[in-house]
Amino acid sequence: MAIITFYSNDKKETGQTMSLAAIATSMAIEHNYKILIVSTAFNDLSLENCFMEYGSIRKTGLITNDNSINLSAGVEGLIKILNSNKATTDIVKSYSKIILKDRLDLLLSPVTNSFQDYIKITPYYIDILQNANRYYDMIFVDVNKKMPQNDKISILQMSNIVVMNLAQRLKTINDFISLREENDFYKRRNVMLAIGKYDKASKYNKKNITRYLKEKKLISVVPYNTLFFEACSEGEIIDFLLKIKNITDETDDNFIFIKEINDITNNIIFKLQELQMKI
Repeated sequence: MAIITFYSNDKKETGQTMSLAAIATSMAIEHNYKILIVSTAFNDLSLENCFMEYGSIRKTGLITNDNSINLSAGVEGLIKILNSNKATTDIVKSYSKIILKDRLDLLLSPVTNSFQDYIKITPYYIDILQNANRYYDMIFVDVNKKMPQNDKISILQMSNIVVMNLAQRLKTINDFISLREENDFYKRRNVMLAIGKYDKASKYNKKNITRYLKEKKLISVVPYNTLFFEACSEGEIIDFLLKIKNITDETDDNFIFIKEINDITNNIIFKLQELQMKI
């Protein structure tokens, strides 16, 4: 049972959500784990859109015929059950959408378009994750930038692994160095680094960034891949990953993409095993 949280302190786009989608989905395809993806987004369906056509994302019983929120479904409904002390071991699964049967589920982001309602919901993610952790082997959490800081910190503190998502920019890298110097949390052994939308032609390649950050092991990367991002915008991430998984041409961009994704998933599994041995 493990919680893997993807997080970024960068205000600009780091490819965090798409990286999480690729890694969690690949892990579900390649390994026999029960995996849950948790979207904490506010008014943003980017993560959900990786798995479902845009027009079908909210056709899940979350919206009533008069276009109001159905509080008996989704995160809102799950919170209601948790507050009633009627939660069962698999309660989170009951409120999640099946992506791959017995392999991959998705807990959709809150339905509300009101930010005030959203910040009333976010403190409950701790209870949701604690309950989900009793049922799923791995939980991947996409921490939204708009989430209140206290709730972000609570999720990071309870996570078995924190994947810090960095952009391929010198300022972002320097900002992380400063963050790590100011806060010992980011020096922990369970904090992993990943570069999203990675361009190997940049002078800020993974070898140079690893050296610059004085890391002992090469940092992980998720290469920019046009076909991947198109698949994510069309709800076809699973079909895309299945299609490219057996490519053998090492010069093919899709081969390079899936190799890096597989490397990250293996690094996560190894890190979990390593941390477990230290307990």
